[in-house]
Amino acid sequence: EVQLVESGGALMQAGGSLRLSCAASGFSFDDYAIGWFRQAPGKEREGVSCIDGKNNSTYYGDSVKGRFFISSDNAKNTVYLQMNRLKPEDTAVYYCAAIVPPVSIGPLTWQRSWEYDYWGQGTQVTVSS
Repeated sequence: EVQLVESGGALMQAGGSLRLSCAASGFSFDDYAIGWFRQAPGKEREGVSCIDGKNNSTYYGDSVKGRFFISSDNAKNTVYLQMNRLKPEDTAVYYCAAIVPPVSIGPLTWQRSWEYDYWGQGTQVTVSS
C-alpha cells in the first residue's frame, strides 16, 4: 500500500526557515516523481516544487524560486522541502504527492495536480508577520 506522510509544519515568524518531510512507503523513490503542493484558505491548490526520482530534476513555482529547495534521501524514502525566508503568504496546508510510472513529468507538467496518484494528509505551515 502506497502511503505518504508529511511532517514538520509549524507556526513561524516571517523570515524564518522550516523543513518539511514527506515519508513514503509502499514504493521506491527511484522511479517516482514527488511533488509538494500547498493550499491556503479560499485559494486553489498551488504547485510548490517537484523532484523527479528518475533523473533528480527539480522544479519550483515562481513564488518560491530561490527560497525553497527540494531534496530526497532515497535510502530513507523521504523527500524534504527546505523553506527559507518565509513570508506570511506562504501560510497554507502543504501536501506531498506522488506520480506513478510510466507517467512522467517535466517543466510544463509538474504542477498538474490531477496527474498525481497518491497524496498525503497535509501539514499546516503558518507564517506570522
